[in-house]
Amino acid sequence: MPARRRPPAGSRTELPPLKILRKIFLLQAAYYVCAAVLILFTTVVYGAPFSLDLIFGWDSLRGDTTIGWMLGLVWMLNCFISVIFLLLFVSRSKLIPDFALTIHFLHLIATTLYTHSLPTNLLWWGLQFASAAMMTFLGMWACQRRELEPIKFGGHGGSTQAGPSQASDDGQQESTFGRGRGRERSMQEYEMDDMKHTGEHAV
Repeated sequence: MPARRRPPAGSRTELPPLKILRKIFLLQAAYYVCAAVLILFTTVVYGAPFSLDLIFGWDSLRGDTTIGWMLGLVWMLNCFISVIFLLLFVSRSKLIPDFALTIHFLHLIATTLYTHSLPTNLLWWGLQFASAAMMTFLGMWACQRRELEPIKFGGHGGSTQAGPSQASDDGQQESTFGRGRGRERSMQEYEMDDMKHTGEHAV
């Protein structure tokens, strides 16, 4: 029976499909909740009515109106905040591009289904590409920074490091003490031999 090949790292065995779907759902929900809060705050400050068209619609992002530019800035701010969600839920730099592009792809599907038409606004498309690129770059940078942090252990490092040196010091002391005892013993034997020779000459 041929031996089974071990699946490569990063495959489905390492990140199961159900776990991937759960992460996608959490990221998408956090993306829309954060966008809704930011857009609601912007409309309250600006004095404009809030509606789902500002979230799922594409015709509100226009370059000839103030609310259109404000929405563009809000979506870019939402992109920066979503990097934190990527860092919390994904936390692996090589998976960041997949999840970041999935978020924007699902947003495209939701916008198309909500408006019953494919977005034709160039500002909307430019905003999506800029948001996806920024989210991917910042997410990978943040995850790599966390991956490269040194691993910190508890306070037992000093005692573990001191163990071998202390053992070597004890060994050196014991060997020195042994050599000293041997040297002292040889001196006593030498003195006893001298006393014996002196006694024989006297007799």
